[in-house]
Amino acid sequence: MNDSRSAVHTFLTGLQERLVERLQTLDGGTFRTDAWTRPEGGGGKTQVIEEGGIFERGGVNFSHVTGDSMPASATAHRPELAGRSFEAMGVSLVLHPRNPYCPTVHMNVRHFIARAPDRDPVWWFGGGMDLTPYYPFDEDVAHFHAACREAVLPFGGEAEYQRLRQWCDRYFFLRHRNEPRGVGGLFFDDLGADGTSRFETAFDLMQSVGNAFLPAYVPILERRKDLPWGERERDFQAYRRGRYVEFNLVFDRGTLFGLQSGGRTESILMSLPPVVKWRYDWTPEPGTPEAVLYEKYLRPGPD
Repeated sequence: MNDSRSAVHTFLTGLQERLVERLQTLDGGTFRTDAWTRPEGGGGKTQVIEEGGIFERGGVNFSHVTGDSMPASATAHRPELAGRSFEAMGVSLVLHPRNPYCPTVHMNVRHFIARAPDRDPVWWFGGGMDLTPYYPFDEDVAHFHAACREAVLPFGGEAEYQRLRQWCDRYFFLRHRNEPRGVGGLFFDDLGADGTSRFETAFDLMQSVGNAFLPAYVPILERRKDLPWGERERDFQAYRRGRYVEFNLVFDRGTLFGLQSGGRTESILMSLPPVVKWRYDWTPEPGTPEAVLYEKYLRPGPD
């Protein structure tokens, strides 16, 4: 298990470096780097850009933490693991471009180990990515989903891809709004927790998802980053960003896990956009560009 943990750690830290290097080149700005330690055990490295050439805020975080007892967010679906000590490591990315025609995007890959005296450790992997456009382009949505599909096909074919795509649609759903957060992508969790998956296969899937992020997102950003925009588009972007905040603070397991486990608050909440607006009972006028998002993509009630 020690060799396996080392391999996961090496992949995740290398993934963070590759992501930041590519995004810095694209943006023209520099990510600030903060290394941090956690009193309860472990630490991480947070890399954040604000007011960049493209990104109004973006972050790529690596964390590797340990604790004496699993937080409630981590055992909600695995109550048999409550009270076990844990080790968790992962990379989490969120990018909020300034241009409203460039979508917000999220990606996360992670590995957990739960331990108890005189019992075998329980390990699992999770991960995924999802796209949140404000003014969606069909070709961008199709490209993102095609890259996600390519990442999953070697691990179960079309059926497995559809399972993880539908899981994403269910997970990134604002139940109090009865609408999805964005246009979806991939999501999986607990891979290996039931003891039926080989470690190498589960780890390979996590790597495939992490490696698929740049091909999935960068071409979209390159196509849209120079499109002209005005106050109307900026205002709508700020309004829709409010949904992103609502999901992350109310439903997101990663946010809840970080806060419940005593993680570094600045690193956890770097996922929130810097400029956000809320309006009372607002809906777009039919036939407007803003209505396209609602009418075509934000369909209520996930399958």
